[in-house]
Amino acid sequence: MTVNKEELYTIIDRSLDEAMINGRFMFKMYDYLKINKWTRKDVGEFMESSVFGEVLGAVSELDDYLHGDKVMREAYGHISKPNARKRFNYLSSLVEETRQYYTDRRPGRKKGSKNKKS
Repeated sequence: MTVNKEELYTIIDRSLDEAMINGRFMFKMYDYLKINKWTRKDVGEFMESSVFGEVLGAVSELDDYLHGDKVMREAYGHISKPNARKRFNYLSSLVEETRQYYTDRRPGRKKGSKNKKS
């Protein structure tokens, strides 16, 4: 089964826009990757893409804003701190879920899956 990378890129762009503009958080990365059976290689390529870089950039900017950076305060001043924190947590979860899926898809047997010692 081939994965549709363009579809994921479109979904990520759309969810990034929805999160930043409208404050709606409508996408779970881990569930999407699992349902569509993405491979570790495909996820690795996605993690190196410019779309993933945009998400990382937004996370970094929001983190700077929340920690009082003057330039980011000017850029994100229209967003209250509680709403910025919600957006930061959502985008961070997208990054963490992607990294978690990448880790979970390592080849080989899972730790403790066989021959457990009592």
